[in-house]
Amino acid sequence: MRDDIQRTLSGYRETFTQFTVGQKVVALVGSAALLLGGFMVFQWASAPAYSPLFSHLSSSDAAAVIEELDASGTPYEITDGGGTIMVPRDAVYQTRIELSGQGLPASSEGGYSLLDDQGISTSEFQEQTDFKRAMEGELASTIEAIDGVNGAVVHLAMPAKDVFADEQQPPTASVLVQTSPGRTLTPEQVQAVVHLVASSIDGLDPDDVTVADSSGKVLSAPGGTEGADAAARTSQVEAVQDQARTRLQAMLDRVVGVGNSTVQVTADLDFASSVTETTDYRADEEVPELSSSTSSEVYAGAAADNQTAGGVVGTDGQAEGDATGGSDSSYRATQKTVDNGVDTVRETRETSPGDVQSWHVGVVLDSNKTGAINPRDVRDLVADAMGIQGQGPDTIRVVQLPFDRTAEEAAAAELEAAAAGAADAGREDLIRNIALGAGVLLILLLALLKGRRRAKQRAQATTLVVEQLRQDRQAIEAPATQALLEVEAAEESTVQQELSQLIEKQPEDVASLLRGWLVER
Repeated sequence: MRDDIQRTLSGYRETFTQFTVGQKVVALVGSAALLLGGFMVFQWASAPAYSPLFSHLSSSDAAAVIEELDASGTPYEITDGGGTIMVPRDAVYQTRIELSGQGLPASSEGGYSLLDDQGISTSEFQEQTDFKRAMEGELASTIEAIDGVNGAVVHLAMPAKDVFADEQQPPTASVLVQTSPGRTLTPEQVQAVVHLVASSIDGLDPDDVTVADSSGKVLSAPGGTEGADAAARTSQVEAVQDQARTRLQAMLDRVVGVGNSTVQVTADLDFASSVTETTDYRADEEVPELSSSTSSEVYAGAAADNQTAGGVVGTDGQAEGDATGGSDSSYRATQKTVDNGVDTVRETRETSPGDVQSWHVGVVLDSNKTGAINPRDVRDLVADAMGIQGQGPDTIRVVQLPFDRTAEEAAAAELEAAAAGAADAGREDLIRNIALGAGVLLILLLALLKGRRRAKQRAQATTLVVEQLRQDRQAIEAPATQALLEVEAAEESTVQQELSQLIEKQPEDVASLLRGWLVER
């Protein structure tokens, strides 16, 4: 085995010594590249995959965990600003169990673990203080579980219980959240924090919870429900405006071309809710009367026998004038009362908040590109697309102004220059690569041609040597070979004669011998 290895290495060494300088350089560079590639692949394959061991650790807990990992020799990585510790994936569970056995992480943020050390000598004040700290720690841990929250601090103000309920002071709470870089809490997440805290403390109203972020921005203050409603309203208004603007801009881009128009939409939404109740009484003529009553009165009187004085009353109370005679008096009165069945219709309508009261649309067209377009046609088109009638508080204004395209032209020029530079660089790289490839191919071709030439020369030299040796051997061995051939021929003739004589004398024995040979074969 050792001799075979040495023989193989010697063959390689002799082959390498026969290479030219270019062939040696190519062989060395190729071998180095293969070794480097193999080393990098080995490093990539042997590098362990890391997984989180603990996340959202405090500084003290992270320091304690790192100290234990250093002592045990476990490799680790620190990410997320020191709050997350990564270890090899195959060692996550074992390392976590070992650290848990040592009480790590210690959860120094507080929580219900603070209540484990209380004894019978604990005062009422200390008990209440520990309970408040435990609640603050538990709430902070709960809030940190929200996506985007890296840390949270909760402070509770819990007044002592009063004997009289009307004199009891309500509890309050404040929350400080630290979000991930570049992220902010949405109104829904802020309300989630408010209601989580309010639901965890007895008697705490959501309006008494204050939420702020690490930059000092108040996200929810006392009366935060109204603030949340305002944020929701603003979000709804922006969504309605964006939807209308996107629809109009797509239509105008199709009509006047992309980049030749701009649209702005303002929507006035009514967020007031109202309830309208209407009662309508309707009589059906086809339904018969429920009841009816009729009363009539007739009076007939005779003429008076005496004379009735007439005239003007004097100063002495006596009437002055002539007396006239009376006449017959009579009258007739009829009254009818009818009761009909009446249907009662009651209708209650409740308007939901968020209805659009009015639209205000502004459209600007590039006069350099849309000079042949009538702005009135565009206005009518926008009105039809928005469903705006001719009456109402809606407004639409379409104007034609020249667009300032300086920034676009500069950006286009920069993009063109960058594209040209990239093309030139790509062309140079291609030329360089082609030149390098051609050089390498030329070197390999020259080395191959030279190797073939040398191999051909060696083959010719070997052929000449072999032919010369054969000629020399024939020259030396020719007489001896001729004599040996003559002796062999004489012996063969003698053997043939003896066989012929044996066949003639013992034909049966020879036939039996031949049959035995055939059977054996």
